[in-house]
Amino acid sequence: MKPLGTGIGWRPEIADAVERMPGIDWVEAVAENLCPGHIPDSLQRLRERGVTVVPHGVSLGLGDAERPAETRLAALAERAQALGSPLVTEHIAFVRAGGPLTASQPLEAGHLLPVPRTRDALDVLCENVRIAQDALPVPLAVENIAALISWPGEEMTEGQFLYELVERTGVRLLIDVANLHTNHVNRGEDPAKALDELPVEAIAYVHVAGGFERDGVWHDSHAHPVPEPVLAILADLASRVTPPGVLLERDENFPAPQELERELNAIRETVRAGAPVSGECATVTASVTPSAAPAVRPAPAAAPVPAPVPARQRLALAQAALLSALVAGTPAPEGFDRARLTVQSRALAGKRADVVAKVAPELPEILGAAYRARFLSYARSRPMSGGYRRDALDFAEQLLLAGQPEDAAARGQLTRWWLERSGPAPLDGRPVTRWLRAARLALRRG
Repeated sequence: MKPLGTGIGWRPEIADAVERMPGIDWVEAVAENLCPGHIPDSLQRLRERGVTVVPHGVSLGLGDAERPAETRLAALAERAQALGSPLVTEHIAFVRAGGPLTASQPLEAGHLLPVPRTRDALDVLCENVRIAQDALPVPLAVENIAALISWPGEEMTEGQFLYELVERTGVRLLIDVANLHTNHVNRGEDPAKALDELPVEAIAYVHVAGGFERDGVWHDSHAHPVPEPVLAILADLASRVTPPGVLLERDENFPAPQELERELNAIRETVRAGAPVSGECATVTASVTPSAAPAVRPAPAAAPVPAPVPARQRLALAQAALLSALVAGTPAPEGFDRARLTVQSRALAGKRADVVAKVAPELPEILGAAYRARFLSYARSRPMSGGYRRDALDFAEQLLLAGQPEDAAARGQLTRWWLERSGPAPLDGRPVTRWLRAARLALRRG
């Protein structure tokens, strides 16, 4: 297929602006925010104009110790088909831990956390990627993530880890140059060395985004302008390979459309200027088609060997210990930087509060200025285990069980909100249904 070109992350808040922007060849949409039977009109209009739409998953958990859930894979496949996408993308990250492999409480991070660069983790990741590839109707590309923390005892660099992943599975890569910068600041990793080691000809496309530094820690916010160091890494990458697509990510704090257009123009110019001039060594042109990576050996034709069960169990125990320390206040696992774990823990709690406020905007409306403090207090004793919508309901229930909020009118609003959403389906207005749910809340309170 043709190269993707220059794109931008499609978000509802900037949908109208994206439609009017000149030179947008493609967009990327968060897969979990789309309903296949109700694709937003803006995306439909873009598709009708010939703009490619790529679904970008954020919750599959390819780096989890457990195998990817069939339901999550089916949902991702359905979105790719509904959008007529040439590929789908996900992250090299773990997002949940605990459960059967550790005989412990399931925990969710609500965030992308780094997998250790070890043989155990690589074996598990390779099998999980193959499972995903078999379940998806189009090629899969996986993204390197930004990290605040480092695992002790790692056995490979990021470039080596990604090279072997591609060699063993044939998966494509989504390289985020902003994440390379984040890992440079937070973990002391050299972006140029990572580019030296990874198979750049396997790149499906590239992400570019902004962030900010606070107290020596870089936060990959996707809410700030793209800084010069990130553009410098993009230029370095463009000098090695012509990427088939480059995309600007922005998730919040959206500027005026003209500012986004200026950032897109800076990205185009950086890629153009980074390419070698005539007479220099020719660059490889990457492609999103699976067959266009001649320097990368394809995955073996024979059935792949499953990851050893002990490897999954060892990884499960390590991930559960780390995630429990981050979201449940258990002791930090040996070898981790405790100060950095504290930063990550606060970041997870803050993101959790922000996302719950987005999926349930009635909660900050009902609670007002007290929402954030009350949610963070709740989060310290209640790790997330069932996604953000379940988290919102559990938070509201905990407040009501404690007789909060104190204002009777607000408490009434919150009670009605909780009753309307706490069952398997929205309330149909029948008095018996309302009474049963109110009785359940009263029994828990008692």
